[in-house]
Amino acid sequence: MSAQEQTDPHRWRVFNATKRAPGGPPPQLPEPPPWRRFRGSPDQPPPPDDEEAALRRLGLGDATPQLDADEIDTINAALLLRRPLLITGPPGVGKSTLAYLISRELGLGRVLEWNIVSRTTLRDGLYTHDAIGRAQSIAAWQAGLRDAEAPANAGGAADETPQGPVSVKDEVLNRQRPPSLGEFVTLGALGTALLPYDRPRVLLIDELDKSDIDLPNDLLHVLENGSYEIPELVRDAADTARVHISDPGRHAVVSGGRVECHEFPIVVITSNGEREFPAAFRRRCLPLEMRTPSREQLLAIVEGHLRARPQAAEELVDLFVQRVQAGGTHSLDQLLNAAQLTTVGAFQVDGDGRKLVEMLLRDLAKGR
Repeated sequence: MSAQEQTDPHRWRVFNATKRAPGGPPPQLPEPPPWRRFRGSPDQPPPPDDEEAALRRLGLGDATPQLDADEIDTINAALLLRRPLLITGPPGVGKSTLAYLISRELGLGRVLEWNIVSRTTLRDGLYTHDAIGRAQSIAAWQAGLRDAEAPANAGGAADETPQGPVSVKDEVLNRQRPPSLGEFVTLGALGTALLPYDRPRVLLIDELDKSDIDLPNDLLHVLENGSYEIPELVRDAADTARVHISDPGRHAVVSGGRVECHEFPIVVITSNGEREFPAAFRRRCLPLEMRTPSREQLLAIVEGHLRARPQAAEELVDLFVQRVQAGGTHSLDQLLNAAQLTTVGAFQVDGDGRKLVEMLLRDLAKGR
């Protein structure tokens, strides 16, 4: 071991929870393990930035989620091994914020979000096919052909070319091709993340524990192989299709109906711990449990989001911490809402506003 490595045991990290964007060229990840290398090509253009979404999640200050050295090491291990990160913890402690933290520090652009509900299926995350829209578009195209043929059938003559007569229908076909299948296919957040990129995309799969019981198992094949097929495009006669993707206004070309990544995406999966996941799913993820931030961290988060520290911030944070320590279920959003009110006019926490503050900081586990 070199002297530099002995003095800096964390030199292997690529992520340090700094909350700062790279000042120069973004850091590069080391080569993936041989069993996590993929062959997707050609690479897509770099994704766009979405600084507004990052500001909503991270605020303007330097406060970060409560991450100790071991937790930062776990995140780096997931990055280097190209494995999903499974984050558990109570609601509102900043689990989903971590995806934005990683994206900003590594300069990876817009975070792709897949929000899970009880009806969500794997296909929802991969792609959607607007079959009804395509049928309507084809019907309109066919109606246009019939309208163009009507004058010819009424006695119109066909035009002459050096190769022979050209019918009105042929002219319409040359000018207006039938709508392509790809126009009605849109890749979801997971499907877009698995497109080939030179640098990995960041994918947030939020609240997976709210899904149908089969979804974690359905994800296994895709997360292991870094690829998937779109059956509608596989059956299509065209070799390639230009499809919509989850980035606004952007498209991608899919060959043979199959998508395979080049760099495996950075997958951040959050869970509120409402249920256990299958062992086969858990062994493919690296686990990370997040805790409620400390008092100092909470004050910094309030200051970062409100761009100032309200006069009543310490009192509100102390009240919030007391309620969390008493075993209640609380979210950081509640604290930020209460702190925001103290910046409006003459609102006083200890005055007439006390009842409203009590309501904002209520125990979420009690159902009201």
